[in-house]
Amino acid sequence: MDLIHLRILDIVDIVLVALLLYYVYKLVKGTAAINIFIGIVMIYLVWKLTQFLAMEMLSSVLGEFIGVGMFALIVVFQQEIRKFLLMIGSTNFGRRRKFLRQLKFIRDAPEDSITNIKAIVTACNEMAKTRTGALIIIKRNTSLDFVKTSGDAMDIQINTPIIESIFYKNSPLHDGAMIIEDNNIVATRVILPVTNDNNMPLRFGLRHRAAVGISEKTDALALVVSEETGKLSYIKNGEFVIFKTEEELIEKIKRDLV
Repeated sequence: MDLIHLRILDIVDIVLVALLLYYVYKLVKGTAAINIFIGIVMIYLVWKLTQFLAMEMLSSVLGEFIGVGMFALIVVFQQEIRKFLLMIGSTNFGRRRKFLRQLKFIRDAPEDSITNIKAIVTACNEMAKTRTGALIIIKRNTSLDFVKTSGDAMDIQINTPIIESIFYKNSPLHDGAMIIEDNNIVATRVILPVTNDNNMPLRFGLRHRAAVGISEKTDALALVVSEETGKLSYIKNGEFVIFKTEEELIEKIKRDLV
């Protein structure tokens, strides 16, 4: 009978909590933290059940565990919390549609980006054929000044031959990462922070670890051409994005940039 007195705000409250849990689950899905997340949810449900059944001693013990456990969660889930806060913090009020698209509430057609994405992807595919190693970072909202200063400043408009010549194995600029802002190459030979994720497969080398590292610490996008396999990888938010064709990759990057 209490359901009759359920307010609209109560329904909104339940929906918001459900959405929050869903997106937290998406952040930790596929990582070692998923089992910890499920364990915490189970303990919380048992705690609420003991409260409902008036099991005071067990309820008190679990309540103390939940209270202290909140500090432990910050340590255990620091990488996932960082991603979540980065997604919110890098979204300004002038780009609400992008924020909603990140949460997948709306799905419109990709808008045009001023960055010549086709030229970048074409260069990557050409370098993949010759197994020329490359690491390209595309800036979104978060400033990359803290890493740009480690390399050589540039101001070159994007085109396929320029990108290929920079990463040519005998070029003095090929080592390190290339930073792209808008439609310009703004830095080369940049040193990036590498990821501390111990679960990353050993087949991925330093370029891939650096790409994952910068995409964990910022909202930048990363393209990596493996020197060993010639495979092109696209990395966003510390995760490898799957694509099948060059056209599909271009559309994915366009959607992520607008």
